[in-house]
Amino acid sequence: MSFDDPVLSVDDLADQIVEVLDYFRLGKVMCMGVTAGAYILTLFAIKYTQRVMGLILVSPLCKAPSWTEWLCNKVMTNLLYFCGMCTLVKELLLLRYFSKEVRGSVEVPESDAVQACRRLLGERQSPNVLRLLEAINERPDITQGLRKLKCRSLIFVGESSPFHSEALHMTSKLDRRFSALVEVQACGSMVTEEQPDAMLIPLEYFLMGFGFYRPSQCNVSPRSPLSPTSISPELFSPESMGLKLKPIKTRFSEEV
Repeated sequence: MSFDDPVLSVDDLADQIVEVLDYFRLGKVMCMGVTAGAYILTLFAIKYTQRVMGLILVSPLCKAPSWTEWLCNKVMTNLLYFCGMCTLVKELLLLRYFSKEVRGSVEVPESDAVQACRRLLGERQSPNVLRLLEAINERPDITQGLRKLKCRSLIFVGESSPFHSEALHMTSKLDRRFSALVEVQACGSMVTEEQPDAMLIPLEYFLMGFGFYRPSQCNVSPRSPLSPTSISPELFSPESMGLKLKPIKTRFSEEV
């Protein structure tokens, strides 16, 4: 994209998803998004309820930006326009993405995930990132529209995420019969990158509600370390994984 191209709105971005689905001849789909992507997919699910089977949202947004976020986004868009994807823009984004534990310090080096993210940010086209930030910075509050959602929703959020309170707010507005919240301790916004293992068990239960997942029956020796009888049940407890789980209230089909 060029800096002279018209500014995209969040509605434009949500409508473009329909074009992608139609191109690939897809009907109802399962959507997964992180932060800004979670907002766009939620808006898409509100506007096109018949096209969305379920939502998996990581540190989602649903309200208009706060003054702090709005100002930070303005600083980043100006830097992107004049300086491109410079070091300061990368650091501001990494602060938004990751917890301080993995960003590192003088004594502790930053994690591999942060290093990989830093490299990937350096490969992004500055005008494209600028346009996305502009669209997200002008987003409206979609809290009222959450009542229109007809699909099941699973929300993950890191307790160190700057959008933690927003995820809690969003969860409170969703139908409790079809939504669940998973709070991951000592984690930032990017749960998918920082603690992906914390997502496995909640995702398994969520997908079981759609009939998409069945526990595998492995023919292994009882003495094998892969055998369920050889694994301590405590290892599967939410507390051991650093999770605070709230019940996933989905309706399981009676037909198997």
